[in-house]
Amino acid sequence: MELEKVLKKHFGYQSFKTGQKEVITSILAGRDSLAMLPTGTGKSLCYQLPGIILEGQILIISPLLSLMQDQVEQFKRFGEKRVIALNSFLSAEERNRALHHLNQYKFIFISPEMMRVPYILRKLQELPIALFVVDEAHCISQWGFDFRPDYSKLGDIRKKLGNPLTLALTATATQKVRADIIASLDLEEIVKIESTIDRPNIGFYVKELIDYRDKQANILELVANLKKPGIIYFSSKKTAEQMANLLTEKGICQAMAYHGGLDQNTRILIQQQFIYGQLDVICATSAFGMGINKENIRFIIHYHMPMQIESYLQEIGRAGRDGDPSIAILLYSPGDEHLPIQLAENELPSEQQIDWLFKKITDEQLFKNGNISLDMKLMELGGFTEIQWRIIEDFVKNSSLETANLKGLQWTINNFVKERLTIKKNNIYSMKKWAETNSCRRENILKYFDEVKTKEVNPCCDICGLQLNDYQAINHLTVPSAKTDEKNWNDYLSKILINGELRE
Repeated sequence: MELEKVLKKHFGYQSFKTGQKEVITSILAGRDSLAMLPTGTGKSLCYQLPGIILEGQILIISPLLSLMQDQVEQFKRFGEKRVIALNSFLSAEERNRALHHLNQYKFIFISPEMMRVPYILRKLQELPIALFVVDEAHCISQWGFDFRPDYSKLGDIRKKLGNPLTLALTATATQKVRADIIASLDLEEIVKIESTIDRPNIGFYVKELIDYRDKQANILELVANLKKPGIIYFSSKKTAEQMANLLTEKGICQAMAYHGGLDQNTRILIQQQFIYGQLDVICATSAFGMGINKENIRFIIHYHMPMQIESYLQEIGRAGRDGDPSIAILLYSPGDEHLPIQLAENELPSEQQIDWLFKKITDEQLFKNGNISLDMKLMELGGFTEIQWRIIEDFVKNSSLETANLKGLQWTINNFVKERLTIKKNNIYSMKKWAETNSCRRENILKYFDEVKTKEVNPCCDICGLQLNDYQAINHLTVPSAKTDEKNWNDYLSKILINGELRE
């Protein structure tokens, strides 16, 4: 079978991107596969194309609701209507109807949490599953930057489904994480397709600044001058919204904020406006970008320091998918590590919260016959977030308890939290070290993923002489330095407002 003909007929592409053909060939040969392909190389095609050829259903486990929806829309654009995402976006009626007619769908997207619902698992067991796809497979490993407890149970679920042919996909996983993925899914004989994480057309640039005011002025300056479109990443929803408003009010570009606090319809609208060129810049949290099929993004700017090199690489990988030169800029101030550390701590239940919860369980006799009754009121009273509560529930549901073991469970949860926080802090300090390095940034990232720099890339990074001028729009104004006096800066902004010269 000539795969290029299938590719052209069903997807309209003339040729495969790096690693795609090798992964597809391995799957069609019936071999379990682990594929690590760079962000932007079209990992979804690795199960889309085999799905057209294989008999049976393609089951795709995905960690994010927004990513599922993006993939479903992408399928429909290619003319494939037999696709469904089993998630909370469906009403109870829609979900029941889909489950009763599940065999009519070829591609089924589902979260790992929903797969553990007994009724849904039974419905899946009735299907001839041709391919079991684990997207964002690094979520399996506790060493991965985005560990999800429910992902670690996928090996057991795979067994219950009869050990179907399996494809694990990731863009950013160290050797240790890759080994964890293979062991957790119980893949004995596996083909590993591991492409370099390097994207030579993306240049690295770190700009060290004094504080957030300096960052704000630099954002205005950079966005005014750089080729567009682009994405600016923030760790704060409020800051993302403020910057989007400022860029628009100053007449620098058409910008909108995107974050998890927006309703689904608003998020879809913003995505579509960006994809079709009605917006120049998206000011986003990490909720934006996964599954976004836009090839000509010219710049990625990080206002806040990311929590780890893996997520940084994933986010900047959304630039330059057309192969043209693009730039990744990190605005860095000393002390920037404090916010990601705070965010990491907030993702996990504190020792005080855990102590309070187990005291409540004991005092209110919520532990009977080896079972703990967890009420949602406890979540509210204890000030747990949904993510923190999910961790507690996971340990409670998967523990075989006797009266003497209640303290043991408490110790286990506390120990897990301490280990996770240590891993997260180590990741943050690795990111800080990378931002402060005085040696080649590309070489340091490759080293982090156990790769060796084998060829010179030019332009490479600010350490190696990369100049931001090379990424400027053709028709740009000379922007005053962020350090010039306030009058020059205000005169410049007034000039933009009058004639709109910076609009592309």
